[in-house]
Amino acid sequence: MQTSRQTTTVLLLILCVFFWGSVFPVAKIILTDMSNVSLAVLRFIISIAGLGIYCLITREKWPTLTIQHYLALTLLGIIGIGGFNMGLFSGLKTTTPTNGALIMALSPLTTTLLSALMAGKLPSLKQGISLLVSLLGVCIVITHGHLSQLVKLQINQGDLYIMAAMLTWCCYTLFSQRMMTVMSPIMFTLITMITGTLALLVICLTSQVSPMTEMLQLPAFSLILLLYISIFATVLGYLFWINGVKHLGAARTSVFYNLLPVFAALVSYLFGQPLTLDQILGMVVVLAGLSISKLNLNFLRQPQREI
Repeated sequence: MQTSRQTTTVLLLILCVFFWGSVFPVAKIILTDMSNVSLAVLRFIISIAGLGIYCLITREKWPTLTIQHYLALTLLGIIGIGGFNMGLFSGLKTTTPTNGALIMALSPLTTTLLSALMAGKLPSLKQGISLLVSLLGVCIVITHGHLSQLVKLQINQGDLYIMAAMLTWCCYTLFSQRMMTVMSPIMFTLITMITGTLALLVICLTSQVSPMTEMLQLPAFSLILLLYISIFATVLGYLFWINGVKHLGAARTSVFYNLLPVFAALVSYLFGQPLTLDQILGMVVVLAGLSISKLNLNFLRQPQREI
């Protein structure tokens, strides 16, 4: 029974990371038919509905919160939902899905390093080497193998947007840990989705963008892709990831995040986006760097001790 549960958990995690990796090429296609603000808003309106239905079915209770809690959740929603998605979708307008996924693949390691620094500790030697190697791989990709561009700052603006999105996601992850002590992860996600979406709606009003009008004008294929991102890559992806954390632990689950750029590149290739030599080389270097700080996959053969 234990082995069967672990196998199911691992398969769901692989499927989750596949969903997340596919967001990069899929969103790239949708962004040809609608604005980045509308895509972010519609993604989370649909996701909120889906996650809300799940909470009703599972009878998830709304937590008892103070004003301070709601203020913190609002800020986290603006940063982690609004800011992250604006940066991600703005970046994908001018950079490739593979580039975006490779940069986002740095987020678990960056979060770990920021956490250590906030605790007043220096990162371990292994973490430092891992970050340097991974950054080298990203630099190879965003400069198309010409590292001298870093001196001249000739980097695609889209890559810079995705870097900013990656940093906002790291901050969201770091500061969300305290909120998890007063509510379930699912309710935390639902509430921050709501507050983040409200912030995005404010942007829509100030920029005179109409998400519903754009959605009604979407071609059928782009509409299907929008539903895919909202339901599979957001609602199901998150639930599968939480299931992995529950049964394998956070550290072991984070190993699977290494597959993100691989799946993004494969789906991009299926959609006709060619893979360049510098992207392949950068991917190899990034994955090698990330693997330095990760656990050995032999843990899959070790029983997980029940808490």
